[in-house]
Amino acid sequence: MGTSGFAAKIFEALLSANYNVISAYTRPDKKAGRKQEIQKTDVKKAAEEKNIPVYEPEKLDESVIAEIRAQKPDIIIVAAYGKILPKEILTIPGFGCINVHTSLLPKYRGPSPIQNAILRGEVETGSTIMLMDEGVDTGSILSQRKTAIDPDETCADLSRRLSELSASLLLETIPLWVERKITPETQNDAEATLCELIEKNDGKIIWTDSAKDIYNRYRAFSSWPGVFTYFESGKLNLRLKLNKISFAKDIPEEKHHLGEVVQIGEKIGIQAEEGVIILEEVQLEGKSNMNIADFINGCPEFIGSILK
Repeated sequence: MGTSGFAAKIFEALLSANYNVISAYTRPDKKAGRKQEIQKTDVKKAAEEKNIPVYEPEKLDESVIAEIRAQKPDIIIVAAYGKILPKEILTIPGFGCINVHTSLLPKYRGPSPIQNAILRGEVETGSTIMLMDEGVDTGSILSQRKTAIDPDETCADLSRRLSELSASLLLETIPLWVERKITPETQNDAEATLCELIEKNDGKIIWTDSAKDIYNRYRAFSSWPGVFTYFESGKLNLRLKLNKISFAKDIPEEKHHLGEVVQIGEKIGIQAEEGVIILEEVQLEGKSNMNIADFINGCPEFIGSILK
């Protein structure tokens, strides 16, 4: 059961290890992009390539529960599915429902653990294989593995690494669990932290934040929703997406307003608390991505403006 590219990697790992995957459950197709074209999930694409039956229920209702029960699965693997499994499904497979979660539980329970780890400046994260219960990522831990987070690593980069780490860990864990060589470890709820679903407006930059925190927001949200600010041009308040940035801890000798666009040698920066954000590529809403030099050539009044 899964939806994303991460989930598809887990699915493909199970097939490569010759597990008898009898079906795949994923979110229904949805319209996406400017043309609103129907898009299949990554798990559905992978399953169709292997001629494995795909189910796309809107809700995990009684009919779906009966459908799963009729398939008589020995084990259900869940990875980035996006739905909470009811107790009736959790009790169907003899070896339970196993979730692959990209954090070191009980830290970062919830739907966006990779983004939240980066957003909060963590220097390490990892993968947890857990036995599911009725809570959200509260089940007993079967295995864990840590990995360091590179200070410039984006969410997409880290997700790719964690998909490989998680697949490897899962393939090591399943036989040990089936042979009852693992004793599940109860999570310490007192140490739990939660993360919520990310929304589009979470990418809005607050220029009173430190440059490092802003850069972490960019790293966390680089794939979606991206980070953005607002630029006043005449009477227009334009939404400006910052598609490629870096940050400098050093503050220019001359004092600038927070959010002010400044020239720093050959670079263009934005004053933040405790440092400067260096712009490399930007994109006005409805326009194409541009490197900052070309953008300044077409919009010289950008330098000296104060972003909101």
